Amino acid sequence: MDGLQRCVRYAFGPNRLHLCGPEANKEVLSYITEQSPDKGLVLLLKQFKTMYPYLQKIAEANKIKDPFDDKVVEAYWLGNELLENIGKKNFYEHLIETQVDKKLSPKEFKILRDKLGGSPPHQTRISASSAGFKQSLFGVGARMHHTFHVYNIWKKKQDFMELKTYDDVDHCRVSWGKIIKIDGPALTVKTQSLVFSEPAGFTFGSEYDKIIHRKLHDDFMEEVKPGDMISIHWDQPCEILTNRQVKYLEKYTRMSTRFANNDRA
Repeated sequence: MDGLQRCVRYAFGPNRLHLCGPEANKEVLSYITEQSPDKGLVLLLKQFKTMYPYLQKIAEANKIKDPFDDKVVEAYWLGNELLENIGKKNFYEHLIETQVDKKLSPKEFKILRDKLGGSPPHQTRISASSAGFKQSLFGVGARMHHTFHVYNIWKKKQDFMELKTYDDVDHCRVSWGKIIKIDGPALTVKTQSLVFSEPAGFTFGSEYDKIIHRKLHDDFMEEVKPGDMISIHWDQPCEILTNRQVKYLEKYTRMSTRFANNDRA
């Protein structure tokens, strides 16, 4: 699987629900089933106004020319070492250029900026830099990972009011699970759900069995077998994960969760 193929598979779930990207769901799906990435797919994916700026910044910070390079795409959706090369300046520029006015009001951005500059719970506060950031930004888990956006921008704190909203956050993050049963298109996966409670914030619940459905003519999911670990986005199985990918996805998801809970201490 190359970067374009991986990217379109993760983009399909929210696009199907009209949450992200252009109104071109049938075209997005055809690229998944036909597995024929081309310039048309590049133009299509560039219209995902939330995802693409993240890919651009990750690529720029790592001196990679192509934002759809497989390592860049993997970094954003699953996580990898590229995320550790993005400095405070890059992160700040990204938020200013792509989120303020489009996703966040100036007031909402100030709240997030102050949080990015905050100290981890029970640690001594560090003086703010000229950009409004503090070194502890990276210590509590702020990285250019998809889950950072889910927790802090896609659904802001004032939106966390109803159980449905918590479920949406759980669906929007990329989760992982082990295949324990296959029945035609139905895949039974052992996974964990995200739980929100006061005053703790976000935590992970006990493991449970979840049934999701793979698409017909999906060669990548056709090869799945019991015991395989897969990624899931908006109830769509995306790909079979390696042990390394599972570790990175769990690492950066938990880092983002700690950051989301940081101001509750």
